[in-house]
Amino acid sequence: MAVAERLHFRRAAEDLHLAQPALSRQIQALERDLRGPLFVRDRRSVALTAAGRQLYEDAGPLLAAADAARRRAQRAQRGTHALVVGFRTGIIPTAAVKAFSKVHPDVTVDVQRLEWDDQEEAILGGRVDLAYVRRPIAERRLRLIPLYAEPRLVALPEDHPLARRRTLQMADLEGDRHLRYLEPVRVDGTRTTLLRGVEEKLEYVAAGHGILLLPRSATQHYSRPDVVYVSVADAEPDEVLLATEARRRSKLIAAFADAACAQAGTAAR
Repeated sequence: MAVAERLHFRRAAEDLHLAQPALSRQIQALERDLRGPLFVRDRRSVALTAAGRQLYEDAGPLLAAADAARRRAQRAQRGTHALVVGFRTGIIPTAAVKAFSKVHPDVTVDVQRLEWDDQEEAILGGRVDLAYVRRPIAERRLRLIPLYAEPRLVALPEDHPLARRRTLQMADLEGDRHLRYLEPVRVDGTRTTLLRGVEEKLEYVAAGHGILLLPRSATQHYSRPDVVYVSVADAEPDEVLLATEARRRSKLIAAFADAACAQAGTAAR
């Protein structure tokens, strides 16, 4: 997959932290096993054969399934005396963890921060047992419990014309480039990238390349002198939910969900 995505053996080897000859030998061994070439190579370029394209399409789900199986096995190994709770930036699960631990002092609770692009996979793959998540989130195979909503603020570079305003409307921001989740951002004249974390997006904001809407708790977490946060009165609130795997039944997960809902002032369901 690395070579297919890069179409360059040296760069793929660097991504994999391998020596290029070792990677070439692995590809050659795979081609012998499949009895045909996966790549057409010359001194100037690397291209996929038809077999290579088919294997690349099939390999993604196979690797994801293998990774999920490994994580579920690790989850089973944790047994009934451990719980891993995921959370998104700005969300503080401490109060719920303390309340849960008072009732279940024999259970070890670990926490793990998640990004917007791995919150579903972390739950379904077994890396966490449950998680505090934000929308947008794919609901398939998940059980979502609404906890609370919080207002959104806009992150502006300090020299932005609207940076001194106390409050704004969405209409005030129509002329600005919005840095949104799931949308690629052009970083130079020819290349685009997906900005994964809030820190990366704020670097773009500070440099004057766009603006960013963030939940209030995230703005309190990321304070920096070259970015100004301004309230946006009519912005859609950010919804925080507790997510678990829909088919999984666990008394510990149910007990933690009760504690999280109690701390949020929400009825568990």
